[in-house]
Amino acid sequence: MVPRGLERDGLVTRSVTGSVPPRVEYRLTPLGESLLPVMAVVTEWAERHIGDIDAARTAYDSITSR
Repeated sequence: MVPRGLERDGLVTRSVTGSVPPRVEYRLTPLGESLLPVMAVVTEWAERHIGDIDAARTAYDSITSR
């Protein structure tokens, strides 16, 4: 999802400074912040299972690359 989509969904706010060069800053909205605990759980799961994921990818690639 691109940042504009996140802005449209109400997850981030975007502000542009009038400086040269222009600077764009994104901040989480309260709605976006409500996703932080969910993302922490997903991150923990991914870190715990990265070995399994790598093994599955290797097995898949060895079968499909023949």
